[in-house]
Amino acid sequence: MSRSLLPPDDGPARLRALRAHLAMRARAPGSALPGEVLQALVDADLANLPLPGQGATLQRWRMLSAVAAHDLSLAKLFEAHTDAHAILAELGAPIPPAGSTWGVWCAEAPDARLHASVPSPDGTVTLHGVKAWCSGAVSLSHALVSAWNDAGEPVLAAVALDQPDVVISNQGWQAVGMAATASVDVRFNAARGVQIGFKGDYLSRPGFWHGGAGIAACWYGAAAALGEALRATCRDKADRGHPDVPDDGAFHRRAHLGAADVALSGAVAVLRDAADWIDRHPHADARLVALRARLVVEDAATRVLQAVPRALGAGPLCRDPHMAHLVADLPVFMRQSHAERDQATLGADLMMLEDTPWPL
Repeated sequence: MSRSLLPPDDGPARLRALRAHLAMRARAPGSALPGEVLQALVDADLANLPLPGQGATLQRWRMLSAVAAHDLSLAKLFEAHTDAHAILAELGAPIPPAGSTWGVWCAEAPDARLHASVPSPDGTVTLHGVKAWCSGAVSLSHALVSAWNDAGEPVLAAVALDQPDVVISNQGWQAVGMAATASVDVRFNAARGVQIGFKGDYLSRPGFWHGGAGIAACWYGAAAALGEALRATCRDKADRGHPDVPDDGAFHRRAHLGAADVALSGAVAVLRDAADWIDRHPHADARLVALRARLVVEDAATRVLQAVPRALGAGPLCRDPHMAHLVADLPVFMRQSHAERDQATLGADLMMLEDTPWPL
């Protein structure tokens, strides 16, 4: 897989190809597991996204959003795979093997900690311990994992998952939402990995917050799909005559559609602004920009999750599998946000600015 930036004129064509592939899968009988679909997208060269901060960040996020609108569990794996490639590129690691699928397992659960040995001259480390919330563990070929060295310092390692010393459990996930990600605990019994970069690089690199903002594009994609379902219903049920005086049911639906539009339009503006800022400042600290984007999109998606079921009732939630999955999955996925803790961090960053952060 090439790390060169995709040609700008290739972006819209690739987005159309991705959407066509997903639409074909939506029409096919039966349903493939998210890991199988991810593999198909990799094999079709539809998971090769522009790297963030290189002039096409918005195009990258549009592709993440398109996958999320189709299936959030797939989006979780797709986003992590593309993030892994961005991390490896940023830290100067070798290009991943062709056809490989990657996870990024860097959550630090209080009861699950991974230890990495001192790296050998070729960067090889031995990994011991447990990682929690390992999305796609049963279906991926490789993962980037966070670990701690003998000095208690954070390091990052790349691991091939086909080793007998990598034991994938069926424990660690009870939620109905995002269940298809199979985010389970994985035990490493002296498994072999390769350290990527130097200690602390995973969190200190500029791309950490680029990836954090990219997650918000996934949340947005699902929320926009729900909003579009509401818009389609309003259109289908509209009088063929002049709609200025709708009946009570139509008024109710249109009011919620208007509320969804206000929320989604604000999220679109902030995401576009964030993508533009990242492309203009690829090496700057993007924490403030990323946190603002994440929190705005989280708020917008929460408003849409409230508006759409209130407008449409229980019918679509019970009879439409696509909508039912989005409504169940999105609240769980958004808990990658740290809510008030992120708001407080954003507030502290805003206090450090000399000028107002809200010029018109």
